[in-house]
Amino acid sequence: MNVELRHLRAFAAIGNEGTITGAATVLHVSQPALSRTLEQLESRLGARLVERTTRSLALTEAGERLLAHANRILTQVDDALAEVKAGPRPLRVGFAWAALGRHTVPLLRGWRRARPDEELRVMRPDDPEGALRRGEIDVAFVRSPATPDRELASADLYLEPRVAAVSEDHPFARALAVRLGDLTERPIAICATATSTSVELWPADHRPDALDVANADEWLTAITTGDAVGVTTEATAHSHPHPGVRYVPITDAEPVAVRVVWPRHATHHATEAFREHARVLLREASRTEG
Repeated sequence: MNVELRHLRAFAAIGNEGTITGAATVLHVSQPALSRTLEQLESRLGARLVERTTRSLALTEAGERLLAHANRILTQVDDALAEVKAGPRPLRVGFAWAALGRHTVPLLRGWRRARPDEELRVMRPDDPEGALRRGEIDVAFVRSPATPDRELASADLYLEPRVAAVSEDHPFARALAVRLGDLTERPIAICATATSTSVELWPADHRPDALDVANADEWLTAITTGDAVGVTTEATAHSHPHPGVRYVPITDAEPVAVRVVWPRHATHHATEAFREHARVLLREASRTEG
């Protein structure tokens, strides 16, 4: 098909930026030149990748499929070229919200003691599974439900209790525990980058309002001001302590499975060793706590 890297870079920029203008700016080329490159790619593939009108741009189904592969391929090429000059790159570990809570530091320190020559870098993408698909990270810790996936594999590590997050002057701030039904009088802060909580935790006829926030800082602010309460996992209390927030155990909410996720075709040679390191550490921690 004679598809070149420049074609993939042009298409990936268009798909990621969502506009020809934005993609041209990122690539430092003119819009007409970028449009011609896209047309060449579509011609060589014999498929329409982008639907364009005077006001909007959207990827076709074929374009959506290619974008995931293009991002991953380009990341792997860039990594390979960088390694020629700088040597092997670090293992990149991603998480979106609270990593592994109190287990995070022992995990990272243990890895560095056991594998001092295997550098590790912790990253925090908003969408760890998307970052895995694009090849931006090599392994991730998530709290999203497991679903069948042709590209990604996963394994449950442990179950984590849920807690309520309330302001320091909230009636339940000093409670020993609460129930989900106690939290419905105020909106629930729902963060787009944390997938362990939704209003579907409550019965359909007794659900609280939702207050959508963009990140952990907005989540904490909404709670400290009393505009909302939060429902999260135990790790958040460890990773996001705040003088204006109290974390209270919830007695009637199902725990959340913490999973490790990785590409079925590993993007780093140490991926399997790191997964085993995490599994062993957390198994021993569970025995000690038990």
